[in-house]
Amino acid sequence: MQIRKNNTSNEILVAAAASAIEQMKYEIAQEFGVTLGADSTSRANGSVGGEITKRLVRMAQEQLSGQYKIH
Repeated sequence: MQIRKNNTSNEILVAAAASAIEQMKYEIAQEFGVTLGADSTSRANGSVGGEITKRLVRMAQEQLSGQYKIH
């Protein structure tokens, strides 16, 4: 296991996933009625980030259990 030298938590570890995660962010923001950006509250922006995390964890769990189907 490699130990990370910096403590950046929002770093994209798989570069190919960056655009998919960015698209997911805007889709979730639209679902929640949140306009992302500096003018939004940290609570609103954070709710989008929290939902991204939930969905990514669910996708990983489904994939690990053999249930996740890539479209």
